[in-house]
Amino acid sequence: MSEFKSTTINIPKLVEFASIGDSSLGFITIAEAHKNVPFEIKRVYWTYFTPHNVIRGGHAHKNLEQIIFAVCGRIEFNIETIDGEKNSFVLDSPDKGLYIPRLVWRDIKFSHNAVLLCLASEVYLEEDYIRHYEDFKILVHEK
Repeated sequence: MSEFKSTTINIPKLVEFASIGDSSLGFITIAEAHKNVPFEIKRVYWTYFTPHNVIRGGHAHKNLEQIIFAVCGRIEFNIETIDGEKNSFVLDSPDKGLYIPRLVWRDIKFSHNAVLLCLASEVYLEEDYIRHYEDFKILVHEK
């Protein structure tokens, strides 16, 4: 099981989670706060039936951290950090999560059958969202 090191917490990255089981009985994957999830989990949500030609996301968070899984299908993330670094990540296995720290812009594209599961460090607060890319870019220039 992956454990987070304090030096890598603020970097978006793929995290492998252990798959326990075998093909004859099935598998289980476990996420535990402060072990393979670097925060207390305060909210869990999932999205599904998202049309494959729709781009979702289009926001960043001021304080929220997330680990996101594609429990079914394929989900593509295009992200940009507050430092201006851009990267793409693909989630296509339920035992692989994407850690997204605070202040990371994301655009998300789903396959037709994708189910996204999110572990979040905070409850929903509208004021935590940065919903306009121009506002995000202002933060980049202020840094």
